[in-house]
Amino acid sequence: MKLSTETLPEGATKVILDGLLDIAGSQEIDLRFSVIAGANKAVIVDLSAVTFVASIGIRTLLTGAKAIQSRGGKLVLLNPSAAVEKVLKVTGVDTLMPIFHDSVAAIQAVSL
Repeated sequence: MKLSTETLPEGATKVILDGLLDIAGSQEIDLRFSVIAGANKAVIVDLSAVTFVASIGIRTLLTGAKAIQSRGGKLVLLNPSAAVEKVLKVTGVDTLMPIFHDSVAAIQAVSL
């Protein structure tokens, strides 16, 4: 699992994930993702290159989202594949971390 970040002009941080968000993938990004969540209040997680998400991967995302929310911030998900989005919706994750397919809308959501 690859993790890269991009600071957007609007002050949000975009986290780009690439690979499998399974046990191994979560272990690879867990610490870095926690640091990002602890240091930022507006985070957009780009899932467009994530091909699979397991429950441990969902836990990684939720832990980050809760850390951000506890400080008055927001984490949203951007462009998951149809298969990944289905898993996120079936598990109810989309109620805690809204899913967007439009970058502008995602930026607006975390900027409020």
